[in-house]
Amino acid sequence: MKIIRIAYWASTGLLCLMYLGGAFVYLTQRDMVVEAFGRFGYPAYLVTPLLIAKILGPVAILWRKSMALSDLAYAAMLFHLLFALSAHLSVRDGGYGFALAGLVLLAVSFFTQNYVRPGWSPHAGRRLGTWS
Repeated sequence: MKIIRIAYWASTGLLCLMYLGGAFVYLTQRDMVVEAFGRFGYPAYLVTPLLIAKILGPVAILWRKSMALSDLAYAAMLFHLLFALSAHLSVRDGGYGFALAGLVLLAVSFFTQNYVRPGWSPHAGRRLGTWS
């Protein structure tokens, strides 16, 4: 179905733009990011590994050379978005919208990938998240 293709590419594109945009902010406004991490109670040394992950995650998903690596990138994004949501909710700053939007985009992208892309992820189900 064409709608599934559109849903996959739109969600995957927006998710990747969200992550690459975040990497750009981490790179160009590092002091602000370190300060924000401090408010959440996270150490500053996490900024560099997250910057690298925010670049490599979208590359692994879009390139999809290795299905295991693509699934690992999806899993890493899931944990990152859950931790971001938790951090924003714990400090009650109202900044959890991007994390929620990212989780929705991630779910749509992950569960429609087997329908649209060549190759098969054993964790995403055969069609639209079903395991039949």
